[in-house]
Amino acid sequence: MDQFKLEPDKPESYWLESSKRPHTEKKVELADADVIIAGAGITGITLAYLLVKAGVRVILFDAGRVMNGTTGHTTAKVTAQHGLIYDRLLNEAGREKAQMYYQANAEALSFIRSQIKQQQISCDYSVQDAYVFTNDDDYLSKLEREYKAYQTLGIHGSLTANIPIGLDVKSAIAMEGQAQFHPVKYLNYFVSEIIKEGGTILEQTPAVDVETGNLIQVKLRDGNVLKGKQLVMATHFPFYDKKGFYFARLEPQRSYVIGARSKTEYAGGMYISAEKPKRSIRATPLDNGDQLLLIGGDGHKTGQGIEEARHYNALLQYAKETFKIDKAEYRWSAQDLKTLDGIPYIGHQTSGESNLFIATGYDKWGMTNGTAGALLLRDLILGKESEYQQLYNPSRFDINPSLGNVISFNADVAKQLIKGKLDRPDQTVEELAAGEGGTVVIDGKRAGAYRDEMGQLHMVDTTCTHLGCEVKWNSGDKSWDCPCHGSRFSYQGEVLEGPATKPLKRLDEKR
Repeated sequence: MDQFKLEPDKPESYWLESSKRPHTEKKVELADADVIIAGAGITGITLAYLLVKAGVRVILFDAGRVMNGTTGHTTAKVTAQHGLIYDRLLNEAGREKAQMYYQANAEALSFIRSQIKQQQISCDYSVQDAYVFTNDDDYLSKLEREYKAYQTLGIHGSLTANIPIGLDVKSAIAMEGQAQFHPVKYLNYFVSEIIKEGGTILEQTPAVDVETGNLIQVKLRDGNVLKGKQLVMATHFPFYDKKGFYFARLEPQRSYVIGARSKTEYAGGMYISAEKPKRSIRATPLDNGDQLLLIGGDGHKTGQGIEEARHYNALLQYAKETFKIDKAEYRWSAQDLKTLDGIPYIGHQTSGESNLFIATGYDKWGMTNGTAGALLLRDLILGKESEYQQLYNPSRFDINPSLGNVISFNADVAKQLIKGKLDRPDQTVEELAAGEGGTVVIDGKRAGAYRDEMGQLHMVDTTCTHLGCEVKWNSGDKSWDCPCHGSRFSYQGEVLEGPATKPLKRLDEKR
């Protein structure tokens, strides 16, 4: 396969590059809040917006910048079509829960649509049909069963062998009347409203611990303490997880996206393949009237893929063969979490803590699931009943299929733990060229090293600070990734993704 250089090499997604995010003050006069929200992604920002509009005092904080995580690195499909999910939900969870799952996501789409219309938010919103397609004979019957599930649940859709963009497919299932948008432009409006209504937003504010009780205290790395009556963790892995054991109930997945300028007019629609390797396709308008094709997929469990640059090249090769594209202008990756049964965990973190909430496990479908999560959490915080709280209840545990999945998840963890400890690197620091990183041997011991473009060496202990697995070098994102529970660290050892909360140990750099 031909290899293509991805140029220019952009460090951010198209969404983050093309939209100015508001900078908020980190050092502000901190006051007690009614609700503290950790995680400034679609759930946290939408929830904070809903609460301040209801007169609730809110502090929203994030270890990084607002929308800099998965929300800023999504393909931003606003759809209740989440792959081939409804036939499985009917068989494993039952008709009532399958119906509720669709309804919750359809209502989330309706909420987004109504906010854009009522508040006149300019965010490249457009109505699009969503398609799951296949060229694999083994998936034809799966698409037929999924279409029957649509009919059972009253979902507007169709089964077809023709899709608007003209790909040669054997079959496709369409869900009509879905949508797409620019997520950062959309959420920028909510951020400005939160600030205008007196809410506090803190960026680059990592938390290190939580003290629970009637008054929750969130201890920050800079020594400050946030105090509130209720705490919501919308941060992928909950950074405070004393009783829920979510690291054992969530599987971290990385996926990739390239953005390439289309040479022909795009016929519309949003697409994802049923089989692996996944291929996701949609387009977004550029300011000059051109279309930017967003082609994603090639996902794998965090820390367990091939060299990351090869995933981008695989997507670019697909773009060349399918759309006659030979250069990508953007590339980025995202991390998503999958729950044991495929339904997110949204609600009370544990059954015994009424003022501690989580929202996680969206499995690449965060635009609607994340919005549904904000709507559900708003109701719970305001003391209202929600018909969806049992569906998303984080404390649920169904024997089938959850038991098999938790065994599978954690058997793989044990395998990766042992494998990492037995691995013996064979390269030395001196062999690393500028821009290269990897595990090396230093004084007979394993270490992680990265030599930046200026030739400076950055070295870390490769033992993950969560539960001791050995992290692996991610050449595509210049990060250290844990193959056990998905923690990610910068080349300097700082935490990028949980469940780890402590950085990797820095080693001597004077070489």
